[in-house]
Amino acid sequence: MPPALVCRHGILLGLTIALTHLPVLAFAPTPIANVATGRLSGVRDVKTGLNEFKGIPYAAPPVGSLRWKSPQPVAAWTDVRRADHFGPRCMQRPVYSDMVFRSDGMSEDCLYLNVWTPANDPHAKLPVLVYFYGGGFIAGDGSEPRYDGASLARQGIVTITVNYRLDVFGFLASPALVAESSEHAAGNYGLLDQRAALQWVQRNIAAFGGDPDQVTIGGESAGSMSVSAQMASPLSKGLMHRAIGESGAMLGNFDPKPLAQAAAEGEGFGRRVGARSLGQLRAMSAQALLDAAGKNDVPGFRPTADGYFLPRPPKAIFEAGAQAHIPLLLGTNSQEASYTSLFEGQPPTLDNYRAAMQKRFGKHATEALKLYPGRTETDVEVSGTALASDQFIALSTWQWMCLHRQTGQAPVYYYYFTQARPSKRDRSSAPDTGAVHSGEIEYALGNLSSNEVYAWTAADRHISNIMQSYWVRFIKTGDPNGPGLPPWPVAESQGGGLLRQAIGAATHTMVDRDTARYEFLRRVQADGSL
Repeated sequence: MPPALVCRHGILLGLTIALTHLPVLAFAPTPIANVATGRLSGVRDVKTGLNEFKGIPYAAPPVGSLRWKSPQPVAAWTDVRRADHFGPRCMQRPVYSDMVFRSDGMSEDCLYLNVWTPANDPHAKLPVLVYFYGGGFIAGDGSEPRYDGASLARQGIVTITVNYRLDVFGFLASPALVAESSEHAAGNYGLLDQRAALQWVQRNIAAFGGDPDQVTIGGESAGSMSVSAQMASPLSKGLMHRAIGESGAMLGNFDPKPLAQAAAEGEGFGRRVGARSLGQLRAMSAQALLDAAGKNDVPGFRPTADGYFLPRPPKAIFEAGAQAHIPLLLGTNSQEASYTSLFEGQPPTLDNYRAAMQKRFGKHATEALKLYPGRTETDVEVSGTALASDQFIALSTWQWMCLHRQTGQAPVYYYYFTQARPSKRDRSSAPDTGAVHSGEIEYALGNLSSNEVYAWTAADRHISNIMQSYWVRFIKTGDPNGPGLPPWPVAESQGGGLLRQAIGAATHTMVDRDTARYEFLRRVQADGSL
């Protein structure tokens, strides 16, 4: 081997020649965003071309004296703050087996959001989606892979997931909390967190290439209920321009609690944990409060008609046409709940079905059996699933749709998702017979590949492409229709029913004739029979 040659600057020429033949390595410059409180450094994905900013604080940590207070402004910082990993998820118990978290642990200090953006230009003015997770207001997190924003961001949308306070931390009310509040309100801290995130978006989203005048809010289950509440609240008007609701609304059986009831229950909770004052309650450990809130005999903590964020129940606000007048896309799934829930462990026979209907509806049982017939074993399964789904979440979603059609002065697009998920990869269970509650999320957000539990097929990917394309078009224009997509008309009366888009193996417009079922349930619910 010849000796290395030395150039006149003392550099080994042989080494220099060798280095010139090394492969060129991809270099991703660190994206920087300038927000109102300081500079953020994110992560550049060289494969997708996206910029990702995770764990961005949008409010001060709600700890210590800020526990059970409206979200407060986040403190500014001077150095560049790293936003390259998810923040902690909010305090919650492990109640749902399908939740997978990528969060940085769990903490009361959890008011963070995440941004996926295709833009390098802060003047790009791209449409924005702010998505609220589901989980019954007791669980969930913006880090869940099924909510990942990369797929939508690749379609030209700045996508955001938001953490908000849950359970006793997000929805406790008490006379002491009402008394200390300048608004004489308590109990909706989780919803106020969402509003604070929307205010953050208005102030800061342009730094990520987003347009603050093109903000869509969306969510599933409790996240969908949150969307209906944000539309109803006078405090959130002007913070959103379109809305997407997947299975759920804060109406009907999900009406918020009256403030007096919530405050009385909160006072009882304080006595139960031995706190003689609000100060003592705030001094308790977060884990002790969470454990106490999970006891079977403790009333659940959920949103409240507090007279401030919700001056009236959302139903009354929508009836009066006082909600945000914005385009709305919403719907439910074909199997939101199972017929087996009607039988309390008994076999699903015809006799047991009729007995279950008699027990549930009493003097209305004959009418109920006409709307949910049980003449054959197949009837029992089909009608029982329809009834369980209606009572669980379809009724409230239908009421939201109807009221916004009547008073919202904006287009309403109504869907019915029918695609059952395929078998699990490990074959541990049979495939679902219908589209279960939350089963549409990965399809709508383009995240089938993030869920490795199921053996997704080409048909699933095709349906996901259609559904995500509808969502993308709606987020961009307020209308889900676009080139190459099956036409989706607005929800309007036709052929003795209401036009609705069935999304599944054969996506098409259907005439939904289930109004009689919903009207019956609403009437029976109103007279106290349910």
